[in-house]
Amino acid sequence: MLSTLTKKILYSDILFIFTAVLFFSCQKNLSFENGNSIQLPDLSTKINSSVSGFVTDENNAAVMGATVQFGTSNIITDKYGYFEAKKVQVVKEAAVVTVTKPGYFKGIKTYIAKEGKATFFRIKLIPKTTVGNINGSSGGTVSLANGLSIKLPAGAVVNAATNAAYTGTVNVSAYWINPEAADLNQIMPGDLRGIDNNGSMKLLQTFGMAAVELRGASGELLQIAIGKKATLTLTIPSSLSASAPATIPLWYFDEAKGLWKEEGRAVKTGNTYVGDVSHFSFWSYGLPGPFVQFDCTVKDAAGNPVPDALVIIEYPSVNNNTWGWGYTDPSGYISGPITANAQLTLKVFTYGSCPGIPLYSQIITTANSNISLGNLTIASNNIATVTGTLKNCAGQPVTNGCIIIEVGNEYYYRYNVNSNGSFSFNRVICPGSTVVDIIGQDNTTLQEGFINNYTLVTGNNNIGDLLTCGNSIQEYVNYTVNGTPFSVVPPIGTIRGYDSIAINSRVIYGYDSNINAYADFGISKLNIGPGSIQNLTFFSCAQTGYPSTIPAPISVNITEYGNIGQFISGNFSGTVTSAAPPNTTYTITCNFRIKRNY
Repeated sequence: MLSTLTKKILYSDILFIFTAVLFFSCQKNLSFENGNSIQLPDLSTKINSSVSGFVTDENNAAVMGATVQFGTSNIITDKYGYFEAKKVQVVKEAAVVTVTKPGYFKGIKTYIAKEGKATFFRIKLIPKTTVGNINGSSGGTVSLANGLSIKLPAGAVVNAATNAAYTGTVNVSAYWINPEAADLNQIMPGDLRGIDNNGSMKLLQTFGMAAVELRGASGELLQIAIGKKATLTLTIPSSLSASAPATIPLWYFDEAKGLWKEEGRAVKTGNTYVGDVSHFSFWSYGLPGPFVQFDCTVKDAAGNPVPDALVIIEYPSVNNNTWGWGYTDPSGYISGPITANAQLTLKVFTYGSCPGIPLYSQIITTANSNISLGNLTIASNNIATVTGTLKNCAGQPVTNGCIIIEVGNEYYYRYNVNSNGSFSFNRVICPGSTVVDIIGQDNTTLQEGFINNYTLVTGNNNIGDLLTCGNSIQEYVNYTVNGTPFSVVPPIGTIRGYDSIAINSRVIYGYDSNINAYADFGISKLNIGPGSIQNLTFFSCAQTGYPSTIPAPISVNITEYGNIGQFISGNFSGTVTSAAPPNTTYTITCNFRIKRNY
């Protein structure tokens, strides 16, 4: 999948500056009338698709324990922020990947799925921070230093779940998404395809976006009342202001469909756009335009595929560093929609090193027809071939494992081993050499090796035997109710942990829908550590129901408590009482081990 962020384009014989991110996947042919796409989206056809990627926070740190929803699959990111789902049925024209994590707005990516081709993302979550308060009864305005403001009229807020009027304190969380941000395609939702008022699919040229959420004093989700509207103001970057149109369509992001939808218009006032919105989610001020399909395959001089190559498409006339990017799949393939009727520059980079130095460059010109470039060849002095064998603690080949490569203490890559434990893959590197850290994982024994530092050079790099021994990556929540055992163990089950500031607890949750098993419990954080005894602050499970009470204190024995990214484990036993009625008493035991993400 590839995205392209642009800033200047000749459109209808008028040169104007804009910003657009284009995610590449696969799409059927488009038809055009007077240079404009008249294709109506097909949002009913489904195919099987596979997706993987890495999730990071606003500081580019790996996010462990985030939930990734893809079709009917739910995946939890590991300590590297990695997720993967294979052969899941999704909407072909708009496959949606949604990442949720407490304290962050949703990270949502959309792509056009193609049978037999996997898709890869790097998703950066943006923090959901309370930036101000408004009285729900009298209304008011919250403004940020970057120019984003949210104005609520009097009596315009309701409880989102009940639609009952809300007159208390409204906590406003908001984030301005800069249309010129270098990481725009990682933080913005969707792929900038939108459905206009005619029901036609368009590619948007965004002048700015905002994420907004309203919460009540008790944490309840709020929305704008029917018949009322809030005013949303966004700054136009100075380099875009001169060519920004006087009025511009407003688009909100439909999280279920993974597409933007046109709703209303905004007016240019000075260096801002001001528009009225009827609800809050993600909003964008953007111009729609036609697009065509692009694809190519990146290979080395010997004809071998080059996966994970960073591919950029930009306009040669752009003076500022406004651009977007995407990554080749395991076969070196990349595809997707790009702007029609434009001259573009395609560049190939290595992600996480050699900034600003393209390893390949080519001018391409689009018209109203799809464009395929075939094979693109990367020079041999930019390719490192990495080979070796992954072995377990017994010295035997690992048949179900992977290699994790870290570049620049920040960017991760992942490669699977084959059935005999060996691995061989191409890496795009800086000319000459690139320093990396490599770790091996055994997904059968749930063991991981120690970090190995290597300098990858042009040509062959045989690193020999790589051990997956020394660090257990096993997670579980095992519990019994009146002597009947239940167990939640990944990858079938879902296990996560988070901090609850309100009750000063480490909260642990394990769920497996296949066996109707879930356990949700909290552990006091006060003086917690290995060997400590903590209080159980609450407990509920599928068998006792929610909420349940703890009639007598239950002690939790903490047997392991590592740093963030390592593990917390322990055990406890006691009695709990179900909710009234019938106030049934249950005898419970539990032992657990999960990775810490807080």
